[in-house]
Amino acid sequence: MTKIAIIEDDSVISQMYRMKFEADGFDVQVANNGRDGIELVRAFSPDIVLLDMQMPVMNGNDALREIRKAEWGKTVPVMILTNLGEEEAPKDIRSLGIDSYIVKADLTPRQVVERVKSTLGLAA
Repeated sequence: MTKIAIIEDDSVISQMYRMKFEADGFDVQVANNGRDGIELVRAFSPDIVLLDMQMPVMNGNDALREIRKAEWGKTVPVMILTNLGEEEAPKDIRSLGIDSYIVKADLTPRQVVERVKSTLGLAA
């Protein structure tokens, strides 16, 4: 089963995506801040990470930087899923190795699922 980690501080949004991905057969785990997200990725070893940018405790940019420092986090695909416009994102976000930058308002949850499947090379 394909594993996905969702790091998102808004519980309504994270649960909506959890239900959508689980309905498509994914094994989903959720963390509600960047610090917990790092621990989740370390323990869960997901096939892909959906990462919000604006969160309490540790923001997405700092969390991604920490994930990429660790051997286990160097190659995991990461998709940014945020309401922060790409022009407002930290300038170094692309250099940290992200697979997509998605503004939540621009895509439906179904489209996000399809983007994840495409990134992972799974049949739509």
